[in-house]
Amino acid sequence: MELILEQLPIVIHALNIGFLQTLKLFFVTLIGAIPLGLVIAFGSMSRFKPLSYLTKIIVWIVRGTPLMIQLLIIYYFPGLVLGNPIWGGGETGRFLAASVSFILNYACYFSEIYRGGIQGVPVGQTEAGLVLGMTKTQIFFKVKLLQMIKRIVPPMSNEIITLVKDTSLARIIALQEIIWAGQAFMKGSQGISGAIWPLFFTAVYYLICNGILTLLFGRLEKKLDYFR
Repeated sequence: MELILEQLPIVIHALNIGFLQTLKLFFVTLIGAIPLGLVIAFGSMSRFKPLSYLTKIIVWIVRGTPLMIQLLIIYYFPGLVLGNPIWGGGETGRFLAASVSFILNYACYFSEIYRGGIQGVPVGQTEAGLVLGMTKTQIFFKVKLLQMIKRIVPPMSNEIITLVKDTSLARIIALQEIIWAGQAFMKGSQGISGAIWPLFFTAVYYLICNGILTLLFGRLEKKLDYFR
């Protein structure tokens, strides 16, 4: 017990650094995937069939294959197969490759949620807007958007909470996120080796982060109750 107390400041410091990397990847993914998912959703609903089919095929491939495989392909394929290591070396290159992988993966999942939310708004409201002389853009932003948000908040919150945990997959390309930091003490790091207890502390970080997100999404759902 005394040994653990001595090692605790070292472990917490390392986990804090790893968790900052986890949060960075989390927010970069959201910033990129939320708008890209909407673009993909519009592509899949397009009346231009080639665009619609192409978008649906991409979504099918991304959603049908493991994120871990996508990480490995996106990070290693340019350098090993094409001979052009576009990501560069070091932690920055790994983070950039992980960000691209996560953004593409979650944008495809978000696109299906957006599509369901948009198509869930009654068609009669679109027809009423056209009768009133509104353009399709005005109908979307002034009539459909808030109703769509009400419908997509629960599934989006589930995906975003899953994203927090999925960031741990980035360690497959040696990105030093929080799980990597905790696992390092098993192999030997900063004078500590054979210690498994730091991994239990990583679970606390995830629980706190997901607890905060759950509370925030719960409040958002209550504020949108007036659309019932």
